[in-house]
Amino acid sequence: MHPQTLRMYEARGLITPKRSPKNTRLYSQQADVERLRRIQRMTSEEGLNLAGVETVLELERRVERMRAEMANMRKRATEMETRMTEELDRLRKSIGGERVPYGAYEPESIGPGRQSTRIQIRRRTN
Repeated sequence: MHPQTLRMYEARGLITPKRSPKNTRLYSQQADVERLRRIQRMTSEEGLNLAGVETVLELERRVERMRAEMANMRKRATEMETRMTEELDRLRKSIGGERVPYGAYEPESIGPGRQSTRIQIRRRTN
């Protein structure tokens, strides 16, 4: 690439090479050179102008941030689910019996023409 092209890309924020003590631009093979190749492909092969390249790169940064946020949220949800399960287990043990939904054996919850049945619940003794 022409040095002026590199300067323009840097001025637009498309690349940010490191600098030597004498202020010479230092391009890393992994990040900078690959990014420059990608920019070149987008402009020459895909027909994007630099504004389009900036938009694509910004959208990719946003997607990566969102993926990281989603991963953190999934991790947090898993941790919360584990804590809730542990708390439910602890509560079940402290109650010492089975849970029955509120109103499950109320006469109005039984359909017309049916009789209610009384169910005895025994508490465990430990």
